[in-house]
Amino acid sequence: MLLLFETPAGFALFKVLDEGKLSKVEDLGKEFATPDSARQVVKLKAFSKFENTSEALSAATLLIDSKPSKGLRKFLRSHCEGDILAVADSKLGNTIKEKLQIECVHNNAVMELMRGVRSQLTELISGLASQDLAPMSLGLSHSLSRYKLKFSPDKVDTMIIQAISLLDDLDKELNTYAMRVREWYGWHFPELAKIIQDNILYAKTVKLMGNRTNAAKLDFSEILQEEVETELKEAAMISMGTEVSDLDLENIKDLCNQVLSLAEYRAQLYEYLKSRMNTIAPNLTALVGELVGARLIAHGGSLINLAKQPGSTVQILGAEKALFRALKTKHATPKYGLIYHASLIGQAAPKHKGKISRSLAAKAALAIRCDALGDGEDNSMGLENRAKLEARLRNLEGKELGRSAGSAKGKPKIEFYDKDRKKGSGGLITPAKTYNPAADSVLGLTESLSKDEAVPSQNEQPDSDVPDGEQKSEKKKKKRKRAENDGEDAETPKQKEKKKKKKKKSED
Repeated sequence: MLLLFETPAGFALFKVLDEGKLSKVEDLGKEFATPDSARQVVKLKAFSKFENTSEALSAATLLIDSKPSKGLRKFLRSHCEGDILAVADSKLGNTIKEKLQIECVHNNAVMELMRGVRSQLTELISGLASQDLAPMSLGLSHSLSRYKLKFSPDKVDTMIIQAISLLDDLDKELNTYAMRVREWYGWHFPELAKIIQDNILYAKTVKLMGNRTNAAKLDFSEILQEEVETELKEAAMISMGTEVSDLDLENIKDLCNQVLSLAEYRAQLYEYLKSRMNTIAPNLTALVGELVGARLIAHGGSLINLAKQPGSTVQILGAEKALFRALKTKHATPKYGLIYHASLIGQAAPKHKGKISRSLAAKAALAIRCDALGDGEDNSMGLENRAKLEARLRNLEGKELGRSAGSAKGKPKIEFYDKDRKKGSGGLITPAKTYNPAADSVLGLTESLSKDEAVPSQNEQPDSDVPDGEQKSEKKKKKRKRAENDGEDAETPKQKEKKKKKKKKSED
């Protein structure tokens, strides 16, 4: 049996002298306690040395993927005819068996044998000193790390995370300072807050003007428009604010300087963030913009972590609280999170925002993976996907316009409304319905109606042979009879006896 061992200097092939010792895996480590005992277990048969660092790097990268290099294949063909080869990687053994037809073995005994050889490597390989092996290992590990990770200082996404966090903090501080300037100076000139809405222009105006009495003498053309300047000067003359001292105005001006310096630094930081996003994630930036892309990376932790997430997770990233609340209460889950602030979703109509956010999240997930794991540094993929999403948005808007304009599905059916009209005429086929006064009933009298005297329905027409005057007289007679009958039915037995007594008295 032969043992293949990889070193930073080259490939070593050891001959196993006593294969019976491999059956006792637990005692195999004791055989390599000393160099002499190790030489009784294995013996160096052949050694293939690397010519330079690039050859060592290419061989190491192929071994990581369980593939033998060209030099290793030649080395094994020349020294492993008819022998069993012990390897540390089972996948590498399968590849060697398929390509070179060399029987390979990999088990616990082989791994323990590898550990023993590694502990006595400098003693088993003559000419390989420990002081030479350490620099070789360090140099190869550095080269392999650079090749595997493709390290570049421009690909550090930590700078983006820190920059977007600082940008959010600056926005909060700017708003706080600007509101403090408005409240503080508002005691002296309260009308200025309604005239100038922008915080930066407000701070510049206060810094230049100082006391409101100076407004008429100063020129604000570099800061404000002509109409706003005229309104400001008119309001300063009739202002209802209180008088303040020069010391108070100096402190207010210092606060204005702080606001302006923070605003200037924020603009510089935004330009820095924009350049870093175009370098690290150009495709994601082309799809969702610099700020939204940076917030997605910061929320995911890093660009690599974000690349591992599916499109559905990217879609609701930032809305975790709403998602778990919806799952707990069994309501509808949110349709978007941080991605809602992208320009494509802002352009869509409210009823299309869900569809566009789902499509945008799917394309953004592909763009993130391309930026994190791809070799290209251009934003061609992001621009192409953005064009597709814009076409889809126009398609959705066009469908709605077609339906509202009378398309095939939304075409109004005029035949339903004209079914009672004759062709070629404007009159109706069915006669108009007339009002039937006989259908009216009086409350309290409907229950006592007999079956023969039932009120005709609206569809029944009155007899045309009977005159109207006779019909009215008959109705009056019927009403009188009903009233008399109702009165008789309503009398109690005592009332009937009293009536009988009265009749007898009258007869007597």
